[in-house]
Amino acid sequence: MKPVDFELHRPATTDEAIALLAEHAAEAKVLAGGQSLLPLLNFRLARPDHLIDLGRIAGLAQLRRTQDELVVGAMVRQAQAERSPAVAAHAPLLAAAFPNIAHPPIRNRGTVGGSLAHADPAAELPAVARALDAVFVAAGPRGRREITSRDFFRANLMTDLEADELLVEIRFSRAAPHTGADFQEVGRRRGDFALVGAAAQVTVDDGLLSDVRICLTGVAQTPHRAVEAEDLLTGHAPDPALLARAADAIRDTIDPSGDLHATAGYRRDVAGVLMTRAVTGAHRRATETAAEAA
Repeated sequence: MKPVDFELHRPATTDEAIALLAEHAAEAKVLAGGQSLLPLLNFRLARPDHLIDLGRIAGLAQLRRTQDELVVGAMVRQAQAERSPAVAAHAPLLAAAFPNIAHPPIRNRGTVGGSLAHADPAAELPAVARALDAVFVAAGPRGRREITSRDFFRANLMTDLEADELLVEIRFSRAAPHTGADFQEVGRRRGDFALVGAAAQVTVDDGLLSDVRICLTGVAQTPHRAVEAEDLLTGHAPDPALLARAADAIRDTIDPSGDLHATAGYRRDVAGVLMTRAVTGAHRRATETAAEAA
């Protein structure tokens, strides 16, 4: 199938894009990388009268560092961020997630902001943003506002963005020294959306976990921050017995749904397994980083 007819707009600035959204908010869709939207258009699951292409707005494709943050423009391509030394150094969980996203051609076109604004709870980047307490910056006719990751993801494919607002950048706090990260997921085939995924970033202090961040995909309508497991692990070494307790805490907390791809029980059990693997991998990388710095 092919999309229904629409009017294509290609603004050159953020202000132009916001003005177009304000004029056509109810009938418009925003085009970033197109890796989620274009299939919806082709299957006519989305039928906008206006399509606003952000590809010409150079200011949205910048990746920069401040003293305390890594700032990722909404139009930064996933492949660009994947190769960035700044991302690897200051947001290691973000770097760990990229290789799990689909395939290289998808990451060459897909944008960081596009994936986050799409808000698929099975996707990798929303879990990373939730784990790292990212701050989302939205721009609209009323100016700019900041949205915490806790508030940004409202439900399956729903965010806190208003119909006339654009996501312009995402801010991540720079990781502390001796921090490592890992991302684990299970899917039917390589490159498919994961049935379940686990994102983990930890900081090591004298062999103990001083900062633990864990978020799961595919087990709820939004990315699930596993605070119970984080609390159990913080201040301790991640030995097998403690990891088993953390995995059980996750299984007791989540209530995933089942579908033709996986039962609820399968998702619940696998979530604990993947969390254990992700925390173990993150701890190993953090320990290696600390040893290299010594």
